[in-house]
Parts: sequence; structure tokens; C-alpha cells
Amino acid sequence: MSSFPYRLVATDLDGTLLRSDESVSARTRDALAAATAAGAAHIVVTGRAVPWTRHILDDLGYEGIAVCGQGAQVYHAGEHRLLTSLTLDRQLAGLALSKIEAEVGPLALAASRDGLEGEVLMGPGYRVHEGPLPYVPYEDPSELWSAPLTKLYIQHPTLTDDELTRAARATVGGLVDIVMAGPGIVEILPLGLSKATGLSLAARRLGVKAAETIAFGDMPNDIPMFGWAARGVAMGNAHAELRAVADEVTASNEEDGIAIVLERLLAG
Repeated sequence: MSSFPYRLVATDLDGTLLRSDESVSARTRDALAAATAAGAAHIVVTGRAVPWTRHILDDLGYEGIAVCGQGAQVYHAGEHRLLTSLTLDRQLAGLALSKIEAEVGPLALAASRDGLEGEVLMGPGYRVHEGPLPYVPYEDPSELWSAPLTKLYIQHPTLTDDELTRAARATVGGLVDIVMAGPGIVEILPLGLSKATGLSLAARRLGVKAAETIAFGDMPNDIPMFGWAARGVAMGNAHAELRAVADEVTASNEEDGIAIVLERLLAG
């Protein structure tokens, strides 16, 4: 095991570490445990904000650092506290939103509030994914802007996720960042924020370099993380844009894709 070539294993959650039922297989848990026993740290790097991530980390017995909110939040799971947090400029986000709607028409909106207990607000018409994650519906648009935010979520009634992402980037790319984080999940983020910026902060705290990192992901929001890490591994279920920049494509999240790669590396 001493020959394991990386000091840091960075994994996305949804579509990567988690199966469709939000569980982590015993095989993947064992492979990650073996990698950490060989001297590597494991960091979860997710688009989810802390309130939507914490229960999963607790279930895993995860006590290290996690990168949440597309890099906006660096969270110490063992101590249940935020180490860093970056919020979205609400005035700039409102301007970007108005420009996007002027281009493509009205959008359905949701937003993630900042903080350990930050609520996720869902506006009229926003399509919610089935599952246990809590959210608060709102009707008055002023509620959206009444507290600091980490991100906005946008949906369009007819455009696909790819089409909405392209149109939004073309319209407001110099004001904010636009990422597609999953099916039905297109986000407005602070300009320059990405999983790579959050991961680099977390890695610095651990004394680990990009050249010592292997990263696993499945969506276009993982592209900056792949660009930062020494090796990027796309899941078999990954979006075509991520597969195009990956160093390797493994099996899907349902087929222990992470474990397959880690077991091979551990075997030398």
C-alpha cells in the first residue's frame, strides 16, 4: 500500500461517490479506507451547500475537510464548522438574472443561503428533485434577496440544461460564473469561483499539492477540478464535456467506479 501514488483523493458526491439512493457502497467505502490507510487524504468536493452535505458526511463517519457549494464553502466535518465561506454579490446576481431573462425569457428560481444552517429557497415553478433534502418555498421575490446567498439556481421551461447554460454564459459570462451541476441544476456563482478554488484552499490546509491529487467527477462543474488535479477520472455516467477532458473514464457510480480505480492503484 505504500506505493499508492497520490496523497489526496478528491471525490464529487452526486453521480460519483453516491449511488442513486444516496448511499455509498461497501466496496467504495473499503477502497477509500485503504487509500487513507496508505497515507492519502480523502476530500469530498460537492456542489451541495453544507446543510445538504452534512448528513452524508456524518453517515460516512467523515471527520475531515469538505469543499461544498461549488467551492464557496470549506467545511470541517469533524468540528461541524465553516473554515471559509464566499457569498454571491446579490446586486450583481440580480443584474445577471435580469440580463439572462431579457435574452431567454422568464426563469424559475431557487437559491442557497449562506451558513451552516442556510436554507434552500424554492420559487414558483422550480422543479424540485424528489428526495429527502429540505427546502423552503417562497412566493414573494424579495425573500430571495433578503439574506446572503452562496448561489442561485435557474431553470427554463423549454431550454435544455446545456442550452440554458450556453445562453447564460454568452449573456453574463463577464459578471458571474454559470455552471451545470446535474440534471436540472444550472447555477449562478460568484465570478471565478469553482471546485478548483475550493479544493486548492483545502489542499493547502492539508499540505498537499495539485500534483499529488487524483479527482473523480461526473458533471461539467467538475472540469476545473480536473484541470487542477494531476489526474481526473470521469465516471461511466459522466457528461460528455467532462469525459472529453478526463485522463480516464471508469465505471459508473452504480458500478463502483471509484473503487475500481483505487483498487488498481493500491495494487501497484
